Amino acid sequence: MPKIQPLELLAPAKNADIGIEAINHGADAVYIGGPSFGARVEAANAFDDLDRLTSYAHRYGARVFMTLNTIVADREMDDAVKAAWRAYESGVDALIVQDMGLLEADLPPIQLHASTQCDVRTPEKARFLESLGFSQIVLARELSLEAVRACYGALKDARIEHFIHGALCVSYSGQCYASFAANGRSANRGACAQLCRLPYSVFTEAGEVLVREKHVLSLKDNNQTDHLTALIEAGVRSFKIEGRLKDMGYVKNITAHYRQRLDDFLNDHPEFAQASDGHCTYTFEPAPEKSFNRGFTDYFTIDRRHDLAVFDTPKNTGPRLGTVMRVNADTVDVKTTETMSNSDGLTYLTREGELEGFAVNRADNIGKNLWRLTLRDRPIWRRHPQLAPGMTLYRNRDKLWDDLLERNSAVRKVPVKAHWQANETTFALTLTDNRGTTVTVTQTPEKIDIAGNVERNQQNLATQIKKMGNTLFEVSELTVTGGHYFAPTSFINQMRREAVEALDAKRVADLPRLLPREKETGVPYSDACDFRANVLNEQAVRFYKNHGVTITEGAFETGEIDREVPVMLTKHCVRFALGRCLKDNIDKIKAEPTTKDIYRPDPLILKTANRTYRATFDCKACEMTLWGKRLTAESLGKVKV
Repeated sequence: MPKIQPLELLAPAKNADIGIEAINHGADAVYIGGPSFGARVEAANAFDDLDRLTSYAHRYGARVFMTLNTIVADREMDDAVKAAWRAYESGVDALIVQDMGLLEADLPPIQLHASTQCDVRTPEKARFLESLGFSQIVLARELSLEAVRACYGALKDARIEHFIHGALCVSYSGQCYASFAANGRSANRGACAQLCRLPYSVFTEAGEVLVREKHVLSLKDNNQTDHLTALIEAGVRSFKIEGRLKDMGYVKNITAHYRQRLDDFLNDHPEFAQASDGHCTYTFEPAPEKSFNRGFTDYFTIDRRHDLAVFDTPKNTGPRLGTVMRVNADTVDVKTTETMSNSDGLTYLTREGELEGFAVNRADNIGKNLWRLTLRDRPIWRRHPQLAPGMTLYRNRDKLWDDLLERNSAVRKVPVKAHWQANETTFALTLTDNRGTTVTVTQTPEKIDIAGNVERNQQNLATQIKKMGNTLFEVSELTVTGGHYFAPTSFINQMRREAVEALDAKRVADLPRLLPREKETGVPYSDACDFRANVLNEQAVRFYKNHGVTITEGAFETGEIDREVPVMLTKHCVRFALGRCLKDNIDKIKAEPTTKDIYRPDPLILKTANRTYRATFDCKACEMTLWGKRLTAESLGKVKV
């Protein structure tokens, strides 16, 4: 019989409370930052909170992964190793790692996962990381299904993790240095300034203006809802939601959405199974478009698309709401099929393509599909001079929806089989969960009588045993032996409570630790050896030397690299987005050869504020590189290579 393969839904957690709700809403695992070294400086957590989260997750057989995925300076290495050991003591199931120097340290016997910052784009890189002992490897978001399948084929037993939802970095993760070059905030240290979300003007080298003040590097958000089956077939086993800075409502909604989609797949494919235990019911219908997003794209999963970027705004426009019918000094009449509420937030695009918005002070239904909105911004003609009849409105804050998600919005239950057995001396209640974990509690009263009404006795047994209340269990099957022996309700309830507590504890105690993968030797490294290897400590230098690799210079964050360098490498191509791709316009060029110069992959110039970048294009690889120099004097450490 073939081995059943678990599929893991991996959700983000800014803090322990959000992590717990991610579990409640169907996550098989959550990833969360510790006090430091977590690649999100604004999402740090104390270990006491991680203790609480792991204790809760393990009751469902769910896992907790801690991010330890920044590059580490020599002076910080001892603290990073101490954090790894404290995470292990907290019950954390795996560490998400970028810095190879940590692999030369005395780490606890804990599973290691390769961070997105490791920049895994090739089967060779994936196989190399597997040989180092990584059990799970997240691939670059930019990979196609064919590239994912190739990585899967190169691995022995490491699991492929893949981002399926959330914000997209325009650069390959781990290969963006624009933020540090500009102001000393390193993306490899969790302090990215998100320069890709700024407006840029784009020029040819001759000075022709192609675009002025547009968000040409700001991508839409990732959404792989339609490709889950294809990703599974390509080898993905862990489905990752981006968002360790996102709020509770976002995590609840998006986790529930993908839980439902994966459950649909599992129902039809018995060769796969959920990685943790329990099924969820919700008080809401998950809707990804209602959570913060910049519009959705499936990125490069199937093919390159023209509309990857959101040129007009990097903000959350929200789903379309309706049409402006009338504008007065204090009110706006809107035609919409949606229900509106006080405190809704609405947006619209100006003639210049800029996003504007306003809050609703009061919403009154004045007719079929017609609402009169009293605004807080008054008089409207002064605060919103372009708001006019016929304009499309969007809603980026749905107050009723937000209120729904602020309350308890999901219940997750683990099914158990219950067996009641009675004879003339003993009552026994046995609970068995889906893993086969079994507990039995017994009572031996002084006397057990025959029930005067056997049917009523058995009905009472069923009623009381199934009263699982706020526990994590629900009875999926009940069998009774000796139902003609009278069982007092007090006995049944006491035994049920004891059995539930015992099963809960035994499930946690029996949950095996995730052990690190065995290391292998002889698998070659085939990637950058210069600053793009992100080496910031002597242990990383030693690591690469032990694998036959000579690092030629330290990380960009040493502050020692003054030449023009690739500060961003991306599959997003501004030429393609502007309709100036040579390969994309072959037919036009054949029809009118004099237009060929327009589409030649000559460099472009991108300018924003006081920063200027030169963009070059590798048409064979379909990649764009932004070149720039370091403007900051900041140094995060020195390393001898």
